[in-house]
Amino acid sequence: MARRKAAPKREILPDPLFKSILLAKFINSVMCDGKKSVAEAAVYGALDNVVKQLKTSNKLATAAGHRDDDKGGEGGEDGKGGSALKPSGDIRKDEASRVAALNAFKSALENITPQVEVKSRRVGGSTYQVPVEIRAVRRSTLAMRWLVEFANKRNEKTMVIRLANEIMDAIENRGGAVKKREDVHRMAKANQAFAHYRW
Repeated sequence: MARRKAAPKREILPDPLFKSILLAKFINSVMCDGKKSVAEAAVYGALDNVVKQLKTSNKLATAAGHRDDDKGGEGGEDGKGGSALKPSGDIRKDEASRVAALNAFKSALENITPQVEVKSRRVGGSTYQVPVEIRAVRRSTLAMRWLVEFANKRNEKTMVIRLANEIMDAIENRGGAVKKREDVHRMAKANQAFAHYRW
């Protein structure tokens, strides 16, 4: 850790298709070796896939209506579009599909996002696992990191299919990333007795 001063916070520009900062951060976490266009194609392909899967299983209405209250902010031009427009299934051409895809992604992230984690604290010669609440920025970072990590571990052929299936699993509260969050929460609950060592 730097002793002099805190590293300046970098400003992340919204992604070109969804105009969402959250999705831009996710694309950056998928990216390897600076190949942003490859990561972008993988994420957009996965979201396209997710919308088509939701459309075939008739869950699109719930995914599209999930975040209609998010006026402006991240994603969609003005948060408009929700359940009033019928998504066609192609995120590159259709605004309603983009809204549905972004809402599905947000609900998947919500299901992965941890609230507490354990940190090691050395007290009087012994190390304790102390449960601490996670800051908002770290929460979303961990959720994205786990989503990419467990998508990479899947056995499907391409990253597009792996990511799409991991997002679908997260929406339905199953899959590796959701299990990871449950493990972290379980660990924090087991070590609740050491919560007074929090700093």
